[in-house]
Amino acid sequence: MGGNHSHKLPAFDENEEVNFDHFQILRAIGKGSFGKVCIVQKRDTKKMYAMKYMNKQKCIERDEVRNVLRELQIMQGLEHPFLVNLWYSFQDEEDMFMVVDLLLGGDLRYHLQQNVHFTEGAVKLYVCELALALEHLQRCHIMHRDIKPDNILLDEHGHVHITDFNIATVVKGGEKAFSMAGTKPYMAPEVFQMYVDGGPGYSYPVDWWSLGVTAYELLRGWRPYEIHSAMPIDEILSMFKVERVHYSSAWCRGMVTLLKKLLTKDPESRLSSLRDIQSVPYLADMNWDAVFEKALMPGFVPNKGRLNCDPTFELEEMILESKPLHKKKKRLAKNRSKDGTKANCSLNEQLQQCLETVRKEFIIFNREKLQRQQGQGSQPSHMEGRSGAQA
Repeated sequence: MGGNHSHKLPAFDENEEVNFDHFQILRAIGKGSFGKVCIVQKRDTKKMYAMKYMNKQKCIERDEVRNVLRELQIMQGLEHPFLVNLWYSFQDEEDMFMVVDLLLGGDLRYHLQQNVHFTEGAVKLYVCELALALEHLQRCHIMHRDIKPDNILLDEHGHVHITDFNIATVVKGGEKAFSMAGTKPYMAPEVFQMYVDGGPGYSYPVDWWSLGVTAYELLRGWRPYEIHSAMPIDEILSMFKVERVHYSSAWCRGMVTLLKKLLTKDPESRLSSLRDIQSVPYLADMNWDAVFEKALMPGFVPNKGRLNCDPTFELEEMILESKPLHKKKKRLAKNRSKDGTKANCSLNEQLQQCLETVRKEFIIFNREKLQRQQGQGSQPSHMEGRSGAQA
């Protein structure tokens, strides 16, 4: 992919909106249900990013447009050293694009599948880094709702970054969330309870429960409760009531206490803020400034000599994809040269209206331009930690 871009690089007007032509596509690295991810290089600055692209028609057909637009809106207001930060968003006739930090260390699910053994020291640092990220999200009134190894990416040094805000939601003041959202094995008891009896709703503590499940799984290789996606909710709730979590006798007492406090079934009693985490004796020796600045060495560093993801994504993009990204420019030019009515006659009227709505509601974003306008030193408080974000 992208091997045919050896011609002279164009010079872009800095006032021009960033678009697909501003990037060189290097290779595919992942895919979701309706979006794919590839490594790209911005032609003018030579900076490398990950670019997620989502087919508009597929998003409409699967009723996912609202989620994509909400994710975009949430990510535009966030920047933090332990998040995957959004840099640009733009669109064309076919796709919506999100260009984010490139993290080549792979996700924690990949490393679990590779049978990596995570030490207590490694997991202890992950919990601290993720606690700083969750605290930042709470300050911005955001519940992630899908914290799990699949959504935690490592950078080349082994630091963690939360990704995928597809089902995140904004809750202000004392508001609660009421919808069933998340990945069952990582969802807190109160989410299931609310679904069964209405309940009082749920709030930020659900993310800290998911953090506890994730930390346990990294240490143990399996989760504290044997919950599967097809399992009925009443069965899951009875499991929470009846089953006791088994903590390995090989783990130090401090780690067990930390996990127990994260996996407390009552959200009111669960550790669910940075202050709560910092008050745990096991973490009393932690230098939080050093954590924030990524000055502490992670216990696991991904292999730099390889791409830490499934290599079949690249083959699929080249062989199976009906509209491959590297042929987009030619394809769109061909479509534009046709009579517009002919090109659109195959699309029904309702779909055309939906596509037009997406085009209008999609939010274009350029963090690089924003930073130039704000200048260093005059950034809003949610931008703090920028220097660490690229460390």
